[in-house]
Order: sequence, then structure tokens, then C-alpha cells
Amino acid sequence: MFENIGEMVLLLGRTLRALPLLVRQRKKVYEQLFEIGNASLLMACILSLFIGGVIALQTGPLLAERGLSGVIGGMVGVSVCKELAPVMMSILIAGRIGSAMAAEIGSMRAYQEIDALVTMNINPIHYLVLPRIVAISVALPVLVVFAILVAWFGGGMVSVFNHRIGLTFQSFFTNLRNVVDVGDVMNGLFKTFVFAVVIGTVSCHHGLSTIGGPRGIGRSGTKSVGNSIGLIFILDYFLTRFLLYFDIR
Repeated sequence: MFENIGEMVLLLGRTLRALPLLVRQRKKVYEQLFEIGNASLLMACILSLFIGGVIALQTGPLLAERGLSGVIGGMVGVSVCKELAPVMMSILIAGRIGSAMAAEIGSMRAYQEIDALVTMNINPIHYLVLPRIVAISVALPVLVVFAILVAWFGGGMVSVFNHRIGLTFQSFFTNLRNVVDVGDVMNGLFKTFVFAVVIGTVSCHHGLSTIGGPRGIGRSGTKSVGNSIGLIFILDYFLTRFLLYFDIR
């Protein structure tokens, strides 16, 4: 993973320099946005529903036994929007979308389609990389917003219907509203945006670096997922330290 960091940074730099040309590639950006949303929205909602439910199920009875059931809503709200939703949705997208990006570009590399683009004086970064990184950077934060809302609902459902917790929807969301503010949500969305750029860059890099035939294409998809998830966890720690240092909620 780490031996390719420099190449990934260079690829991201070339992509950022190509941003003024984004208008020409807007159709491909729309196509990628639709593909990401269509492939991931339902799974993201299902995953988030159970994430919120599990947090409430694990912590709710313990807090209720100590007379602290009123803080469950705030705890679920903060943990979901600042940490769990950004990380879990990024892992989901790395597995579903990142691997597909790497495999698609890798197949084009393996079967010399990228060489054909270069022959026609079409820059592969402008045509293949830029639309994908922009699309995933827009789509993933939107998915996280949906995930946060669904996870809150899942936590509320468990808190209401679990007899060991025994909260009402009103008390759950009242506490959530009192504890969680816009800064907490923006904290999670900032992390998500960084994770999205990382996933797009890593996936496109491994696709462009594909060597060999079908085996090389599969290896590129596998490496893109593993490296993306590893970088997500590493960056999550440093981004959290950065946000805490500047007291950015």
C-alpha cells in the first residue's frame, strides 16, 4: 500500500489540475453518480438501520439500569453522525464501487483501450479518472446523510420497542436534538469527503496500474478495496485528532 502513496498523490494532483475541464465531462459525472446511487442506496439504508439499532440495543439497557436512559438519543446521534456512518458507508462504497472502478479501468488497461485513448489524443485522467473522483466525492456524502437519518430512526425504534429501555420516540429525539448540532454532522461529512477522494484515487490508480489479463484485473480490484479500507481507518484517526485539536464539532 505505502509504496504506491506517491503515485496516488501525483494522480490526485493531475486530477485536481484538470478540474476546469469538468464541464466537458459532466455527462460521465452524471452517469457515475447514477451508478453509485443506484448500486448503494438501498444497501446503505439497510446497513444504517441496523447500525443505529445495535448501538441502542447494546448500550440502552446498561444506561437504563443506571437511570441514564434519557441520554441514549444523544449518544446514538453523536456516535452515528461523527464516526460510524462516515466510516461504515466509506467501507461499503470501497467494496462495491471502488472495486468496480478498479476492475473497469483495469480491463481497459489490460485490453489496450487506454492506449487507444492516448492514440486519439484523449487524456485518460480527464476522461476516466476525473469524472469518477468527482462523482464519488459528491455521492458518498449524500449517502452518509441518508445513513445518519436512517440510523437515528433505527436507534429510536429499538429504544421504543425494547422493554429494558422503554423510551418514547419523543424523548429519544428530544435528547438527540439537544445533544447533536449541525457541527457534529459537518464533522462527519468532512471525514466522508476525504474518504471519498481517497477511495476514488486509490481505485483509479490500481485500475491504471493493472498488468496482465483477467487475473491482473481481479488483483487490482482486491488491492483497491484493501488499500482503501486501510487508508480509511488510518485517516479516520488523524482527521479525528485534527478536528478535536481545533475544537471543530
